[in-house]
Amino acid sequence: MDSTDHAVLKTCVEWLSAGRRVALATVVQTWGSAPRPLGAWVAIRDDGQLVGSVSGGCVEDDLIDRVSRDILAATLPQSVLYGVSREEAARFGLPCGGTLRLVVEPHPEAEVLRMLLERTAARKLTARLLDLDTGKSTLHDADRTDTLSFDGHVMRAIHGPRWRLVLVGAGQLSQYVAQIAIGADYEVVVIDPREEFTATFGVAGVTVSRGMPDDVIVELQIDVHTAIIGLTHDPKLDDMALMEALKSPAFYVGALGSRINTEKRRERLLEFDLTRAQVNRLQGPIGLFIGSRTPAEMAISILAEITAVKYQVPILQRRSIPEPQLIERGRCIDSLSTV
Repeated sequence: MDSTDHAVLKTCVEWLSAGRRVALATVVQTWGSAPRPLGAWVAIRDDGQLVGSVSGGCVEDDLIDRVSRDILAATLPQSVLYGVSREEAARFGLPCGGTLRLVVEPHPEAEVLRMLLERTAARKLTARLLDLDTGKSTLHDADRTDTLSFDGHVMRAIHGPRWRLVLVGAGQLSQYVAQIAIGADYEVVVIDPREEFTATFGVAGVTVSRGMPDDVIVELQIDVHTAIIGLTHDPKLDDMALMEALKSPAFYVGALGSRINTEKRRERLLEFDLTRAQVNRLQGPIGLFIGSRTPAEMAISILAEITAVKYQVPILQRRSIPEPQLIERGRCIDSLSTV
């Protein structure tokens, strides 16, 4: 599964390589409530086909018309503003009077985009600097703290995964979590020293390590753009990773398990060189309570919770059913869900 960013880039390069004319539009500024974040982009082909999005759809309709009417005939990139008035915001599907500014390139440089595609495919975080006065762009290394900037003359867009997800365990649940995370533009690392699990782990774009979890966590140099989850249900492996993860600046640290098992894990972790404050960072049971039963549904609930923490949104969808009631047909529901 490609991230949206990579899919737009890949298709744009394919169209340009086939000799088609393509316009590339990137969100560089938003005011009020905007449907898409900074850096969202769309590629529009000369026949009106498009990939990606910069709004809920109405802006794209207008862009297709502009591209066929005058943008492709232009020489240099231009800044386009949508939603100046409430009437125009309503017309273009921008909620609550939102406004967005786009940088539209009528002649994106095919060779630069090809190099960018190679870098993002290799999971290299890259900054593309576009000079609106010349139409020329250059590529530079970037890091996870970089964000898009635009001063009216130069756009500096960041491409590649700014967020990283580390999964301990290469089981079936990890495969579903990894697939969704790749689509959400995370760099995904899976750690599992058990050969019988890593041998069958087949999610494209994921880095798989067979090292010991605590050693790999240290080697990864965890930062505030990283989430770490223990998914083996084996304390010997999950706890090893958590001992290092909870000391790191990771924005999310969690592990699979019921409330009872999570409290037991917290008590175990206190026996090591962790403070109470560090142990209290552990998220568990992980995942929003959505009644999940299958590994795919569990993965959705886990990524939903990580997304909420990532954007500092209060998590309200917690399980409220007392633990002893979580029994169905002789086995604990917790064995089938993440919460």
